[in-house]
Amino acid sequence: MRKVFLAALMMGATLSTQAQNEWFKNVKFSGYGMVQYQASDKEGSENNGFNLRLVRMALEGRAHQDFYWKVQMQINGNTYDPDKSSTDIRLVDLFGEWQKYEFFKVKAGQFKRPFTFENPMHPITQGFMSYSQNVLKLAGFSDRCGGNASNGRDLGVQIQGDMMWLNERPLLHYQIGAFNGEGINQKDKDNRKDIIGGVWVMPVKGLRIGAFGWTGSQNVTNKEEVNVRMQKNRYALSGEYAQDDWTIRSEYIHSQGWNLAHTSDKADGYYALFIAPIKKNKLHIKGRYDLYREAKEWGQSKTQYEIGADYMFTKNLQLNVEYARVNDRTNKNADKHNYNMVDVELDFRF
Repeated sequence: MRKVFLAALMMGATLSTQAQNEWFKNVKFSGYGMVQYQASDKEGSENNGFNLRLVRMALEGRAHQDFYWKVQMQINGNTYDPDKSSTDIRLVDLFGEWQKYEFFKVKAGQFKRPFTFENPMHPITQGFMSYSQNVLKLAGFSDRCGGNASNGRDLGVQIQGDMMWLNERPLLHYQIGAFNGEGINQKDKDNRKDIIGGVWVMPVKGLRIGAFGWTGSQNVTNKEEVNVRMQKNRYALSGEYAQDDWTIRSEYIHSQGWNLAHTSDKADGYYALFIAPIKKNKLHIKGRYDLYREAKEWGQSKTQYEIGADYMFTKNLQLNVEYARVNDRTNKNADKHNYNMVDVELDFRF
């Protein structure tokens, strides 16, 4: 807890410094927390308990009109892979972006990889108990190919922009970047960069249709303690409609790249979801079909059928309830493929 208080005091002290330096003009301090209760009746590993899914604090601002910057700290550890969890404070974002032109912006530092629609989304806005399985495994959270659990982020440089404007709405967006390929707070270990990019069109208001690509490599130590360079090539096809408090989104991700723990170099996943308003900006119902295949085989599939609802007490306080029926065929015992999960979250922003 002492570390948490120290981090808060450091950010508060930064805010109170009203120096003449332009870097600290119009600085915004913000954050959010996600308190979670989750229960599962998976045979042999039944569990239930409370958890701090995420706690983050951020500073952001402008050095001048054309330059935006952000720093974000995560108070709890990795929650996407229980085997790698910790209670350390760690840096998740530190970047600056030159934003003089809408059609050409340059971002450098540590930030979200430009891969899939869902990866860059705020965890509360994303809408469910967790990011979809294919995003978690194939966009750099707890990645299939190993490496540092990184919340979908990496160190690098990126260019992006909006083009072909119609009635103050862009019809085309592009983004492409070069990254270390090692995840957050890590130097490049193989001196080769991951190239990640995407493009999407917006033919009508609220609709995005996109495609993404990722090629790169990673050094991994195998069972014989030999350092091996692992190639990874991925693509994603994405669609989303978000308008009038409705959200409909679906993405398919395909990956080719060896994982030392598995016999296949291929994996894929697909999800489709909806979030529908019962009372606009107040009460929603939602559902998600979430499939991931570790070896691109049905015998290695894990499917979650989810339904739920959320209620917004205010724009900064939200309650979420979900039920999931899970079919996990990676369990060799056919009688244990199916189990149930319940997730309840209280999310707040400040």
